[in-house]
This record gives sequence, structure tokens and C-alpha cells, in this order.
Amino acid sequence: MNHHYHVTISWTGNSGTGTSAYTAYERDHSIKAQGKPVLLGSSDPAFRGDATRYNPEELFLASLSSCHMLWYLHFCAEANIIVLEYGDQAAGTLTVDESGSGHFTEVILKPEVVVAKSSMKDKALELHKKAHKFCFIANSCNFPVKHEPLIRVI
Repeated sequence: MNHHYHVTISWTGNSGTGTSAYTAYERDHSIKAQGKPVLLGSSDPAFRGDATRYNPEELFLASLSSCHMLWYLHFCAEANIIVLEYGDQAAGTLTVDESGSGHFTEVILKPEVVVAKSSMKDKALELHKKAHKFCFIANSCNFPVKHEPLIRVI
């Protein structure tokens, strides 16, 4: 079974002379998907981008984090683990070589989960491994995606 996804990227950073020079244009762009709000994107400020807009690296981390979370919540529901809160402080390392090319070398997801009962903690912790095995985005990466989960009870 195949699923197909479509987005439209529109560069909005032409300052009047296009890409006549590296410093002559903005990195601003919009990201659109049918029926959804527009995301405003740019490059990282280290690459002359606008710090108030999302950059591809942040969106990539968000994709990994949200994919893991959605699988995790799915497996918790199936296992009768009642998750009351879920948050993640995802971090990634991007290495840029001398040529200017780069790649992520590692991502660490740090999900903090609140479950309803202390008897659920062990299973809740275990299900992070299963979620990782099923995460479409993590399965598409050529670098380690690590997990440092924390499970709490209210």
C-alpha cells in the first residue's frame, strides 16, 4: 500500500534582483498543503535565514518527534495505558563539512509522558521501543534516532 503526499513550496525572498548574489536574496518561503494553514519557512540564521520562521532542520526534528508520538499514543491506547500528557524536547546534530554539504548525525527524542497509574509505568516505557520500530520518519533516516523517555504519574 502506498500513500502519497504533496506540498507546495513558494520562494518569497526575491528582494528585487533575484539570486544575483548570495547576499542579494532572502531565504523566506511558504509551505502549503491543501486545506491547511500556511507555514512560514526560511533557512537557519546561520545560513542567512529569518529566525522568526521555521527552518527545514526544525521541521525535520518536528516530523521525527510527532511521528514517534503518534505511534506511541496508538500503542498505549491498544495496551490500555492511559496517557494524560505527552511532551518532547527533541534535539538533533547537523554536521556541515568543508564543502558546505551537511547531514544529521544524530537525533535524540526526550519524550516526557504522564500516565494515569503507577502500574502503567513499565509498559509505558517499553512502548517507546515499539513506537520507534514503527515510526515512518525514523525508518527513513540513515543516522541513529535515540530516545530518552521519562514516565511520570500524576
